[in-house]
Amino acid sequence: MVIGALICPAEKTRAVAEAIRQRKQQHGLAIHFEAKWTKISPAKVGFYLSLVDLFFEDPDLRFRTIVVPDKSALNHAAFDQDHDTFYYKMYFNMLKVIFVPDATYHIYIDMKDTRSAAKERRLLDYLCNAHYDFEHLRIQKLQSVRSHQVEQIQLADILIGAVSYANRGLSGSSAKMAVLERVRQRAGYALTANTPLSAQKLNLLRWQPDPR
Repeated sequence: MVIGALICPAEKTRAVAEAIRQRKQQHGLAIHFEAKWTKISPAKVGFYLSLVDLFFEDPDLRFRTIVVPDKSALNHAAFDQDHDTFYYKMYFNMLKVIFVPDATYHIYIDMKDTRSAAKERRLLDYLCNAHYDFEHLRIQKLQSVRSHQVEQIQLADILIGAVSYANRGLSGSSAKMAVLERVRQRAGYALTANTPLSAQKLNLLRWQPDPR
């Protein structure tokens, strides 16, 4: 399991979305084309490499990801939790190193299924309670969005896909390997081990469960 978050200042969201749309047009794609890791192909590899470069060249964009190497090793009963609760805990672990005092946050998550609204409310409550933000002053919004409508979600999907591909040890697609290698080269990390906690541009935690 891999989860990840693209961090973008509120005042830069429109400019970043426009930059991604421009890259689409430059590579002969419609501006409403949905960029996704699963859509990487030899014909479009140049476009996806340009998105990786866009991320690394913009000093205001950052990425934080958590890798759970083996979900089958999880013992939910030992921690009195179900899979949804574990999912919320992982989101908290991912975001807690992003949040800084006196800042406010809007969180947008990729809508996956018809239960997204209920999960959204539970996740918001969990994050706010974990941060003692009972009045929702720091986390002001948590909203599910459709990835084809939000360019930043699409960029996050590509980075998550690269991390997942590396940790699953896959190499069957030359186009995906090219994108993965570009991320590795520009990040300076293999993506299969923890980065320093202080890493700002690309921060990765390879999470291990309590052995109990």
